[in-house]
Amino acid sequence: MYVPDKKFFSIGEVAKICGVKPYVLRYWESEFNLLRPARRESGQRKYTRKDLEIIARIKDLLYTQKFSISGAKKVILNEKRGKEEQLHIDFEKDTAAISLLKETKKELREILKLLK
Repeated sequence: MYVPDKKFFSIGEVAKICGVKPYVLRYWESEFNLLRPARRESGQRKYTRKDLEIIARIKDLLYTQKFSISGAKKVILNEKRGKEEQLHIDFEKDTAAISLLKETKKELREILKLLK
């Protein structure tokens, strides 16, 4: 993605740079609190390079990684907080998870025997 050497960008410029329509950018603004471009005195949006980075991340999550809007929100929120989303299993309460892990361990041992 080529970004011209400018401080601020109009919605039309951002749409061309990021490869999305202006109405998509306006929708994303309503859905993602992190995306809030400043406004000129005339009321037009003025996007910064940081906004472009956020838009590129949203586009990747939605179009490439196929997240839903709510899933992308969670990922971005966790990234903002500096956390990776982790799988949490309560082994004392989740007997199905325990049996699945035991079965997987058994199958992996069988595969290991075959490989030897």
